[in-house]
Amino acid sequence: MSEQFPYRRVMVYGVTGSGKSTLAARLSGVTGIDWYAIDDLTWRPGWVAVPSDEQRRIITGLCAQDSWIIDHGYGSWLDVPLGRADLVIGLDLPRGVSLSRLVRRSLVNVWTRRPTCNGNVETWRTLLRGDSILVWHFRSFARKRARIRAWDQDSGGPTILRFTSPRQIDRWLESLAPA
Repeated sequence: MSEQFPYRRVMVYGVTGSGKSTLAARLSGVTGIDWYAIDDLTWRPGWVAVPSDEQRRIITGLCAQDSWIIDHGYGSWLDVPLGRADLVIGLDLPRGVSLSRLVRRSLVNVWTRRPTCNGNVETWRTLLRGDSILVWHFRSFARKRARIRAWDQDSGGPTILRFTSPRQIDRWLESLAPA
């Protein structure tokens, strides 16, 4: 644990497309703390969701470790990392930023057939159906943003860092990088 980064258990939280996984990977690279991609733990090949009770067991085991960085907190087990995290990074980016990132990423994934989690591949069908990641962005945006803002106002939980622009995130990461 360095003086620059005194945290050992970090949850990166934000709206769909806000850059949670990218930030978690970058933070892991700077701090040396292991990053766990939540989608890899909660989706099986063929886009089969891991059952909620099994997700909770997996996340409980992960969060019992001394150090970790995770790139999300699903509602059915969000209490688990919140109960152990010493830092929550809230990505409260404008819809235009997160949506444009999500659309760009999804189109590249469809076009190149780049695997996302556990070998799953986005297709035009998965992108355009009623439960797609694009639809999820619109369904969850306001709720996730409100949650981040509520955490930012509550002094009773873990430390909250709320970022509202990609530039703020980059500056913060640069401040952590070794000289």
